[in-house]
Amino acid sequence: MESRRNQALNVRIEAAKTAFDREHSVHEANGEELKNRFAQAGEGANAEDAIRSGKPSYTASYTKGLPHREDDGLIADPNDFQQFVRAIDSGDVRDFRDTPLGPLQRDSNGQVIAKGAQPNQPITWQSGFTNSADVQRAKGGPVGVRAPESQGAGNTFDLQGPDAQAVTMPPVPVADSEELIAEMAEVYEMALTRDVPFAKFDYDKDVQTAIARLNCLTWFKGGEIAGLSPAAEARRRGQVTPQNVFRGTTFGDTVGPYLSQFLCAGTPELGSSGAQTEASARAGFVRYGAQVWQNKVRVATPYRDYMTTWQGWLDVQNGADLRGTEIYEDGCPEARYRFIATPRDLATYVHYDALYQAYLNACLSLLALNAPFDPGVPFQQADVIDRQQGFAQFGGPHILSLVTEVATRALKAVRFQKFNVHRRLRPEGVGGRLHRMKNTPGTPTFQSFEALCERLTHSGLLEAVRDHNARQNRIQDGRDCDQELATSYLLPMAFPEGSPMHPAYGAGHATVAGACVTILKAFFDHRYVLPQPYVYPAPCGTSLEVATGTPDLTVEGELNKLASNISIGRNWAGVHYFTDYSESVRLGEAIAIGILEEQKLTYAENFSMSVPLFDGSTVRI
Repeated sequence: MESRRNQALNVRIEAAKTAFDREHSVHEANGEELKNRFAQAGEGANAEDAIRSGKPSYTASYTKGLPHREDDGLIADPNDFQQFVRAIDSGDVRDFRDTPLGPLQRDSNGQVIAKGAQPNQPITWQSGFTNSADVQRAKGGPVGVRAPESQGAGNTFDLQGPDAQAVTMPPVPVADSEELIAEMAEVYEMALTRDVPFAKFDYDKDVQTAIARLNCLTWFKGGEIAGLSPAAEARRRGQVTPQNVFRGTTFGDTVGPYLSQFLCAGTPELGSSGAQTEASARAGFVRYGAQVWQNKVRVATPYRDYMTTWQGWLDVQNGADLRGTEIYEDGCPEARYRFIATPRDLATYVHYDALYQAYLNACLSLLALNAPFDPGVPFQQADVIDRQQGFAQFGGPHILSLVTEVATRALKAVRFQKFNVHRRLRPEGVGGRLHRMKNTPGTPTFQSFEALCERLTHSGLLEAVRDHNARQNRIQDGRDCDQELATSYLLPMAFPEGSPMHPAYGAGHATVAGACVTILKAFFDHRYVLPQPYVYPAPCGTSLEVATGTPDLTVEGELNKLASNISIGRNWAGVHYFTDYSESVRLGEAIAIGILEEQKLTYAENFSMSVPLFDGSTVRI
């Protein structure tokens, strides 16, 4: 018994040494946080201007939930942001409680009487939407505030895999860079085409218009851009086409239908021969043992966007908890649920998905299809040869549990990047900056966004956004008293609450996606060609159609596409940029590879795995 005890200790020590010997990355932000500052207040300035005089404005930083000024939408007191950072770094519950949360509370004369919401006191919100009876009915009373989410997760330790602070992401593109201009243009274009069926992307006029406007930008034109970092250079995508528009950039992303087969196709029914048929694929049912689950989503009301008025936008920046106030289609089951047919459907999926839902489903699909494991995984020969089957190790339970296990590790690593390093402003925040610049030109505080504003104005994109938002605001029947209802340049959001309560970079969904699909690519034979027929949702989403003339779709390609679909689904909602996806999946990949390396030390069997990476290379475990 003592021998086994010592063996266990030695394995733990060896795994710890493996983790210790890995390179621990240096974390580097882009330097914008302290660069942009408020103007010096002159003599006789009011108290609110004096508080901000000459201090950092944090115009490119995430400040959601802190009190913001009503006139420009920027942080009311820069000291509040410093307290926010102090709490993140210390992890002390007292520092979190000392951080203001919610809108400025004013008296009848407009004087500030409290910074943020106060316990047991009513909260003053600006927007007619926030204060509407419909919203209060959905919330079960007046709208409250949302606190930031898991700021301290990156300070925790794990006993397996890379430490949350051992892996990193490159600096965020700065506000006046060609990359940020392209990213923000793309998010705006995605908002304008949110209700175009994926099946119509090849010929839809709105998608064609979006492609043309994007291709006018320097980032997509090709040619040299001075001063690009190696990471930024690697992210350039070239000309936008109907086949690659709004897609990922990894192997398989541009092959076949937009949606991964794992988000739509069904699997053979229990008790059948086990072979995929057209009927089983088109039914869209995924086998969960003796149960089934169908690849359908609740249908959010089409052409209904949120946060398109200044007051509504401001409430959300001040932390208004509008979760659960979105509206859905009603009526027969076919009207309420459908296959993911439009970007809005995909955004709805990633609005409420469980952490590893898509990848657990993909794993169950692969198991139901009897997809082979990687050739280096043991116990795949006939029983008469191996005399052992995989189960607790190298079988279904093993991989199903590992897919879920890596997800929380990925979340901790990305939380450190979000809160402790980059603190990137969400796209909705950039939309607020552009809105104020267009309606109150010449404000020096927004100087860093001038190139972005000029470029998107010149392309005609901001004019298209203005017209879209005017239609949205008419739908709201003018419930907001905003004088700029017809001149709104805000980013139309798929969710009434906007982004989650944490910074944009990296993306939690994308990091988890990168980690989970890496595990699946490690265990399953990534070169295996998925059985036909391949399917895609009909424009109405009521059925799945057979894709004809589609090249072979492999496990690797469709898993990469699944990671992109889930990650970019958040971009379709308006809550993330392209770099949030492209760099975060690699962060998750590094977490998964590290866990596999350490877990390999714990098994008696001599095995190997060949894992294809997102950059096109392969690593052997």
